[in-house]
Amino acid sequence: MANKYRDLPIQIKLTIVYIFASVLILIVNTSLLFGINSVLKRLESTYQENLDLNEIVVSLNDVQDSMTEYLNVKTTDALENYYISEENYRSKIESLDSVVSNAVNSRMERNIKYMSEEYLKEVSQTIEAKRGRNVEKYRMRYEKATQLYEYIGSYIDTLNNQQFAENSQNFVRLSKGLRTTERLSLAIMFAVIFINIFFILQSASQMTRPLKKLAKSANEVAKGNFDIPLTPPESRDEVGVVTSAFNQMVGSIRDYIDKIKESMEKERKHKETELMMETHLKDAQIKYLQAQINPHFLFNSLNAGAQLAMMEDADKTYEYIQNMAEFFRYNLKKADSIITLREEIELVDHYIFIINVRFSGDVKFEKEIDEKLVSASIPSMILQPIVENCVNHGIREMAGEGVILLKVFRIMDNICISIKDNGKGMSQEMIDRILNGTYRDDGLSMDSNGIGMDNVINRLRLFLGSDDVISISSEGENMGTEVRIYLPMNSDEDDYV
Repeated sequence: MANKYRDLPIQIKLTIVYIFASVLILIVNTSLLFGINSVLKRLESTYQENLDLNEIVVSLNDVQDSMTEYLNVKTTDALENYYISEENYRSKIESLDSVVSNAVNSRMERNIKYMSEEYLKEVSQTIEAKRGRNVEKYRMRYEKATQLYEYIGSYIDTLNNQQFAENSQNFVRLSKGLRTTERLSLAIMFAVIFINIFFILQSASQMTRPLKKLAKSANEVAKGNFDIPLTPPESRDEVGVVTSAFNQMVGSIRDYIDKIKESMEKERKHKETELMMETHLKDAQIKYLQAQINPHFLFNSLNAGAQLAMMEDADKTYEYIQNMAEFFRYNLKKADSIITLREEIELVDHYIFIINVRFSGDVKFEKEIDEKLVSASIPSMILQPIVENCVNHGIREMAGEGVILLKVFRIMDNICISIKDNGKGMSQEMIDRILNGTYRDDGLSMDSNGIGMDNVINRLRLFLGSDDVISISSEGENMGTEVRIYLPMNSDEDDYV
């Protein structure tokens, strides 16, 4: 039964609660009203017997007066009044108790009734004697009737007083009972009110409890917390339907979030795979670019060393061979790694020594190095190809002493590496072709290490992940050329400043 009630629609539940409370109050009020009316009727009937006796006395007086009037005036009106009063008195004494009983009041009522019947008989005979003009007879009957009249009046007064005393006691008892009934009625009304309030609160709690749970869960969901315990529906009413729909919605959102997380995890792994492949590709490209070393340079350098060994003392030859060994040892060990700027500058020193041996000291090499910045990382074989390009294309084709200036300094948050020569210079068109990768110089192939400017530029861009890592400038013909490389400064280098 309780389960059936819970499954009812909310509107029907509220209707049942309202009807139950109204019917209960109506029944209690009706019962109390009947009880109070019963007590009031008993109160009203308490003195009714005294009133009836008073009316009998009045009727008795009317009979006596109408008889006396007729005896005095002997008119038709007086006779008619007598008959009316006699009939009225006879109807009044019919209500008196004629049952034989030991009760005092009942015996007195019976005596009054019998005496009244005798009295009416005497009165009637008095009237008849008067009409028959039998003076002696009507006087005797009149006296006897008057004597009965006085007896009846005395009896009625005695009975009236006794009944009044008894009725007064009954009135007091009924008054107390009425007050008790009033207090009981108030207590019952308060009890009914409390029962109704308890029933209504229980019904309201039963209907609102699932709503409160649903509201709490909805607030958690609104805050973004979907890992909440789902509240099972307690009924199949509107709240139960909404709860089931809410649980289904939260479950769908959880599934959707799980799918999104799974998709994001797959995408993350896919991105990691792509980044790893891109990294491997960059490494392969760097290694491929670094591998383009022309073996002719090695052969030419060794021939020069052999010639020097025949022409000069062994000490110089030894120094030359040592620089050559360091140069090629560097290429073999560092070609596929990231090195410091200090190591790259040492390689340039070896290269300049070898070049000056080969070309009889025609190249003057100057350095302005900020030692605080030489720990910066850089791909191997970057500076030497640039210096070699200065020698082959800037200095060897000019008259006079060639000068190459290598500077390392700071510009804002970048380390700037400047390589400048005083050679024949470079046109803007050639600079643009070198920077965009469309310039190819086959003349390098026979007297170079094989690493051209396009190789250097591509490796720098791959390493730093930006196109704006190198610049080339020339003020014009025979005005020299300057190549600048920009490395971002890391936190360790920034601490030295």
